[in-house]
Amino acid sequence: MLSRTAENLYWLARYVERAEYLARTIDATLRVTALPAAYIGKTNEWDSALLTAGVAASFYQAYEEANEHNVVEYLSFSPNNPSSIRNCIEAARLNSRSVRTALTSEMWDTINSAWIELQAVWSKGTSTREDLAKFLRFVQETSLRFDGSAYRTMLRNDAYWFSRMGVHLERADNTARILDVKYHVLLPEEEHVGGPLDFYQWSSILRSVSALTAYHWVYRETLKPWLIADLLILNDTLPRSLASCYGNLVRNLDQIGVAYGRQGPAQRHARGIRNRLEHSNMNDIFQHGVHEFIQEFIADNSRLGEIITKQYLI
Repeated sequence: MLSRTAENLYWLARYVERAEYLARTIDATLRVTALPAAYIGKTNEWDSALLTAGVAASFYQAYEEANEHNVVEYLSFSPNNPSSIRNCIEAARLNSRSVRTALTSEMWDTINSAWIELQAVWSKGTSTREDLAKFLRFVQETSLRFDGSAYRTMLRNDAYWFSRMGVHLERADNTARILDVKYHVLLPEEEHVGGPLDFYQWSSILRSVSALTAYHWVYRETLKPWLIADLLILNDTLPRSLASCYGNLVRNLDQIGVAYGRQGPAQRHARGIRNRLEHSNMNDIFQHGVHEFIQEFIADNSRLGEIITKQYLI
């Protein structure tokens, strides 16, 4: 496979996954801000949404205040935000056009129809909460359709493996950022763990990674920070956990290594991260510091993306 084709498939998957993640982040933030002020406290949930998305610095260059209208506009529709949902869908469509023959018809139809609907229906953004809810549902359903089409219709060859690598690398980064914002930024200093603010923030974070029901299935307890961290970091049965993402990344990289007859630094780096996750436990992570652990993970995950690019995509 040409490196350019591999790059297009890899980034196509990453952009679709990123668009869904942003939609989930906005949806979770809306749920929390709809609660009475007594539950929300003094925190600015919209500020936390920007921090989770990693665009706070660029946002404040364009806007003075992080309120619902400004943040939704910037994360969803702003042409000046390279990671806005609109730009992600447009970038995904551009990448899919470049590798049209490497995609199945179902995958192409999903991306192309989403792009057409984006232009026809959502070109002016949303004006009401109801419209916004429909838009967020449209984004999430597009991602689910694309992911399902890839899983059900693609040959298990290098095109599929590069696409899956993009999904799991992006997903790991997103989950880590969501968790980091909660532990390090979101909860105000005067709010004790286990209070009403804490409970609703944790609920919103679990909803943003579709893990609220999974949490109750696994632990059968009320929401506890250390159990939630265990679920999102170490539990490889949860598809969006860091451990699950790296199990899949190692498998896909190994498949590519076998197909091309050569292992390389990407395989070694991914195995190193997976092994560290497999041999970690929450007591050690809390002792080391959750924020420090996640920051190291985000840096290592970003490094893996750079290594994959040098090894396969240029």
